[in-house]
Amino acid sequence: MIEGAMVSGPNEVLRFSGHETFACRYAWLPKAYRAIKADPSAFVDEQAAMVDLGIGKNMVRSLRFWVEATGLAEPENRELHLTDFAHAIFGSKGFDPYLEDIRTLWLLHWKLSSRRKGGLFAWRFLLNHWPYPELTRSEALSAFARESAKMGHSHSTITLSQHLDVFLHTYRPTKSANVGIEDSLDGPLVELALLQPVGERKVEGERWESVYSFRREAKPEVSDALFAYCISEFWETFRPGEKSLTLREIALAPCSPGQVFKLPEDDVRVRLERVGGPGRAASFSYQSSAVQGLLSRQRGARAPTLADIYSEVSENA
Repeated sequence: MIEGAMVSGPNEVLRFSGHETFACRYAWLPKAYRAIKADPSAFVDEQAAMVDLGIGKNMVRSLRFWVEATGLAEPENRELHLTDFAHAIFGSKGFDPYLEDIRTLWLLHWKLSSRRKGGLFAWRFLLNHWPYPELTRSEALSAFARESAKMGHSHSTITLSQHLDVFLHTYRPTKSANVGIEDSLDGPLVELALLQPVGERKVEGERWESVYSFRREAKPEVSDALFAYCISEFWETFRPGEKSLTLREIALAPCSPGQVFKLPEDDVRVRLERVGGPGRAASFSYQSSAVQGLLSRQRGARAPTLADIYSEVSENA
């Protein structure tokens, strides 16, 4: 990561709550898409939404949160309006309406992790600013409290704890057998195996805690087209006025593809050479250098699209 980068930028407000302690479930997003398409005010009457969606009241609120957090819908007054991204994925002729393609799961992870407006604190901090190769729950919770205070908040330990648990549950399977059937269903991003257990560590003298590490390796399921699409979104969202970006920014800057996907810097370089090298029809060109590689915008080039991602042959799809 790039040292000295702030967790939140000017005028950014990161979210610590709103998910009602529920990680997103597998069936929720397709179900929400159909409901909002039929009626943009589907979530206004929570009692009616409970009946239509077949979930509890707090889950209705949680699902609305996840629909917004994943970029599938934008709030307007009390209604939700589906985005082009939502229609492209879940529409009647969508690319992956039942979340069967691993590339869609990486896209949802990208959308969650690279939000600038209404970004989620746990995702922003743990993916982009956690300084160690491993983490335990207690270590992360202590860091949450310090960062929350630095940002001028006064969040309770319960709020921070619940927010951390939602992050962990998003990427780790449920272990407990003492939960209801709806609670026991793992979310789609568990399949990414991004956060992996690497052992246990004794904390506070007596108690043992699981130790986790992000899977920081080349990920062929993150296809070249998906990688180029995310570079374009990162450029437009976080560097809109820049005509060029460095390899270091793509690999290490907060909310960059390298950080969000936990790709080794060398893998990022190889990808850039492959996607933006001479003769490639990309929206940017890449020039390698012994000191620092450089990406430059290609004048008049078309930005990568979702169609590019799903038209690309993938052994992991």
